[in-house]
Amino acid sequence: MSKFEDLKVRVQEIIDLIAAKQDREANNKLLEVSETLDDMLDHAEEDEDLREISRYQVLLNQLHVKINGEEQVDGE
Repeated sequence: MSKFEDLKVRVQEIIDLIAAKQDREANNKLLEVSETLDDMLDHAEEDEDLREISRYQVLLNQLHVKINGEEQVDGE
């Protein structure tokens, strides 16, 4: 399983938890996936990998807002 296939499965788990109204578990898993994504970003060398990581970062930000309400993600 490629690193992005694993990410896709883990993100789907977050979405499933949100759908089941298990926000605390979804948020915990989102934090784990975010850490993994940050680590992947630190070691990414290919432009295509960087683009894919960026897509996942946007998706995770959207999921974070969905879980935690409409508050600003960037702290403003």
